[in-house]
Amino acid sequence: MSGYGGRRTQAERDAMTVEIGYALVSAVFAAALALGAVAGPAALFELPDPAEWLLPRAGLALAGLLFVVRAVSVLLRFPSGGRGGVQPSQPGRTSPDS
Repeated sequence: MSGYGGRRTQAERDAMTVEIGYALVSAVFAAALALGAVAGPAALFELPDPAEWLLPRAGLALAGLLFVVRAVSVLLRFPSGGRGGVQPSQPGRTSPDS
């Protein structure tokens, strides 16, 4: 009995936990890549003072934004009840009305 206001099964709760974990891990990975790509040159090379000041801050801002966007986009794709997770009534068919 899932969907709107009903109790969720253990399988639905497990699927939700996995999806949240995936959203967080993939968001951290994307944010770390963005931070490394933007702020990395300031850490590795001798750059002018404005660039050494700006690149780490820009990298942190981009990483934070990318983390939020990635986590939200993954979680919004996850079906949260209704007909999103309903299987077709007949095997091999794409929908119950086929």
